[in-house]
Amino acid sequence: MLLSSLIHLINTGIMKKLTKEDISQEMFDLYDDYAHNKIDRRQFIKNLSIFAIGGLSLPSLLSFMTPNYVDTMTIKPEDPRLISKFITYDSPKGGGTIKGLLSKPSKTRKKLPGIIVVHENRGLNPYIEDVGRRAALEGFITLAPDALSPLGGYPGNDDAGRELQKKRSSEEMLEDFIAAYEYLKSHKNCNGYVGVVGFCFGGWISNMMAVKIPDLPAAVPYYGGQPTALEAEKISSPIMLHFAGLDTRINEGWPAYEAILKKNSVEYTAYFYEGVNHGFHNNTTPRYDEKPALLSWTRTIDFFKEKLKKN
Repeated sequence: MLLSSLIHLINTGIMKKLTKEDISQEMFDLYDDYAHNKIDRRQFIKNLSIFAIGGLSLPSLLSFMTPNYVDTMTIKPEDPRLISKFITYDSPKGGGTIKGLLSKPSKTRKKLPGIIVVHENRGLNPYIEDVGRRAALEGFITLAPDALSPLGGYPGNDDAGRELQKKRSSEEMLEDFIAAYEYLKSHKNCNGYVGVVGFCFGGWISNMMAVKIPDLPAAVPYYGGQPTALEAEKISSPIMLHFAGLDTRINEGWPAYEAILKKNSVEYTAYFYEGVNHGFHNNTTPRYDEKPALLSWTRTIDFFKEKLKKN
């Protein structure tokens, strides 16, 4: 009812159709606090209401800033170019039985390099499923696990997903993704070379998989939290890191992390995309920025193609 009412108001000209230019940096920062559990939904709505002036009504702002999974999907689940299905695998040190989306090109018979795709702090939502399919179309076999599996899986909306994910420890979930790596590495359709890409919480997981798996061929954290200094000392894997220029919360930890990578002669490349927000790759919210998102993804795929091939 709310959505249909908003569409009616926009179509009749009573309410303006919002664009990204209508969203101030203060609003983006507010959403970031909300998305990362610094404030709850009630406080988010209360604070957002301050910006509801003129044609910027509170319902229209809420509708525009929350994820739109229906209209932003780039690869349909039934795309004939892919074989994409949900599977389960064992995570004995983590949550037990974990569900994940396994995707591969439908017409390729040869063994493929693998990619683990790690979700944000809200479970395996449609955006991450879509990323898994995008990577598969580039010539990989991909596995996008759902760390909420022990709690029933992604519940269908991000608010509930964030609440569920808070009930699991980060260390236990890390074990689930390490188990996914082992599962995919030994899969009959994989060539044995598996990398990891992750976003936000998944960026931290990507960094930590480089810590925990000495022979990890490649890791790509997107705006992910850094390991501790002691953890970073254990990294020897090639890493490509993507940072949002406006993301001071994450970026402040990079200099110390970089110093350790440099000291230990770890192969790494870090890209900073100026003027964009945390979450710029996620095309379901206004934080999405097409040019750096596409550029970063091209760099990521090229990196995996280089590092995950058989010698």
